[in-house]
Amino acid sequence: MRSGTPALLCLLACPLAAGPARSKEKPPLVYKIPSPAKPNFSALAWLLGEWSGKIGSKEPLGEVHFSASYDLENRFMILREELWLQNTKNAPASRESWMGVLSPRPDGKSWFLRVYSNYGFITTYQVTADGAGIHFNFVGGEDPPEGWLFRRVIARMSETEFTETVQVAPPDRPFFDYYSAKLTRGTASPPLPVTSSANKH
Repeated sequence: MRSGTPALLCLLACPLAAGPARSKEKPPLVYKIPSPAKPNFSALAWLLGEWSGKIGSKEPLGEVHFSASYDLENRFMILREELWLQNTKNAPASRESWMGVLSPRPDGKSWFLRVYSNYGFITTYQVTADGAGIHFNFVGGEDPPEGWLFRRVIARMSETEFTETVQVAPPDRPFFDYYSAKLTRGTASPPLPVTSSANKH
């Protein structure tokens, strides 16, 4: 038992002997990366929540569900939309969905929206807000539909209602209204996919 005692004492004594040397070392450096100021989303904050409604009074008919929420400590807004379109004479019934990450531009007066769709497209919009509504103007993206242009306008009608108009321009053609919808604030579950037996190919 005694043969093991010196080793034990050495283990206890060595840290004590090293104590004064460590106290002379410089304190560790602490690095801090300053965060940019939090963006001002006040012009868009009324969009927060869940919205649902009907698409159009003429073809294409369908239903839409839209949502907006803050994320990452209110530094970004996440927008999501799902559409259920009935079939028409020119197109079968379909379901479309997209999500977008909204972040401020350096000017502090507008935003960028990077959109990811269920078809695999990645597109970018410049977003501005004024008394007439919120404007989404297509500015490209990593993987947009080649040659196509898009834009949309959201107009606030009241605390519980807004309208949305989406316009599309095929390659080398003028814009046309793809769909218009009126949405109401609520927490209802998204509707089931819209189908119709009429006008089938």
